[in-house]
Amino acid sequence: MKRIAIILLTLSCLTTIKLQAQHKNVTLDYYFNNEFKKNQDGILERFHYTWEDASINGYSIWGGIFKTKGYQLKSLENAPTASNLKGTDIYIITDPDTQKESPNPHFMDAASVNAIRDWVKEGGVLVMMTNDSANAELPHFNLLAEAFGMHYTDKVRNSVIKDISVGKLLVPEQHEIFKAAKVLYMKGISTITVKAPASFVLEDNGDVIMAKAKYGKGTVIALVDPWIYNEYIVNDRLNASFQNGIAAVEFTDWLIKQVL
Repeated sequence: MKRIAIILLTLSCLTTIKLQAQHKNVTLDYYFNNEFKKNQDGILERFHYTWEDASINGYSIWGGIFKTKGYQLKSLENAPTASNLKGTDIYIITDPDTQKESPNPHFMDAASVNAIRDWVKEGGVLVMMTNDSANAELPHFNLLAEAFGMHYTDKVRNSVIKDISVGKLLVPEQHEIFKAAKVLYMKGISTITVKAPASFVLEDNGDVIMAKAKYGKGTVIALVDPWIYNEYIVNDRLNASFQNGIAAVEFTDWLIKQVL
């Protein structure tokens, strides 16, 4: 009986180890995007592009998509290092703060670039999503983008005021990410220039909207907008022709396929 108990315990441990090995993590940056506002009780709380925020400002819907794919949601409130990126399969940095958004913004720096670059080289999947130059800190953030052959420009596009069609982006029939989603919505965006090893993934009227790069064993993808936060999926102003909800699933699936 004692031998059977030992065998069963061993099998249980091996199963646990296997499940842990199969478990994947997606980490959302809360360091470069570090915005707070007062709630109804006058207490400061984190907002804007977070997993927890179920308002139109949050990524709760996107987080739910990752969960359905078996991913665990994590957040990183400190500058990225080799240690705190360990165990992360997908790392997302969205809308780096300007000085008007945060009294003490954390700007991208050489140490962070080196840590992220080394992590990508070993197989990490990096997602960079900015905003237009008035609403995202691009000069310092370009230190990271340029490490992979990309550069965010100061050009501002898709400045939607009332006419939502200004934010419409059409996806080519044959596309490596978006198979079903062919009409996307992005407003108030920047553009990207690319050089090797980067290449464009989505282009509109000569402007690069999405770009990607392979670096070592890993993958980097850059977008010009926070894009699939809740507002862009459930916004009542967007009619059924816009397919950001479908695109969010397809984009998530593509990211997961890049994970080793």
